Amino acid sequence: MLTIRKLTVASAAILASGLLFANVYNSIVDVPNWGHSIPASLIAAREYFQAADPGTFYRVLSPALQVLTLFAVVICWTVNSRVRYLLIAALFISVSVDVFTFGYFYPRNEIMFRSSLDGNIDAVTAAWSQWKSMNWVRSALIAAGVLCDFLALDRLRSTSDR
Repeated sequence: MLTIRKLTVASAAILASGLLFANVYNSIVDVPNWGHSIPASLIAAREYFQAADPGTFYRVLSPALQVLTLFAVVICWTVNSRVRYLLIAALFISVSVDVFTFGYFYPRNEIMFRSSLDGNIDAVTAAWSQWKSMNWVRSALIAAGVLCDFLALDRLRSTSDR
């Protein structure tokens, strides 16, 4: 039987999966294009990102995931400790990914997409290279959160709803 608990946890798992695949897309498609021929490739990306950029997507869906996961923690609190701990882990991971994003990626975004490119090519290329490498780490963290969500959903499925 589908319950609000199962629906909420499944929704969090689906949203987290969407964020994971969008992040992987950035690594496979966007990042190679950004670094293809610096500075021309970054000038093209800056022109393309005039109306919206990947941050536009993440600034909406990432907080939505955190709120949804927090709601899942609250409504599943009394189900059993394993579900509760898995959802708390998923929430912790989601918040940690945002902290990582703000602390690590935003400064590099500033260098690549907003700072002057004149005489700054080495710094821009270094920022791009660091971004490229660490985005796979961010994807792995998001994947760990997805795994926690799906494990919680599986555990919830096998537990009678109270």
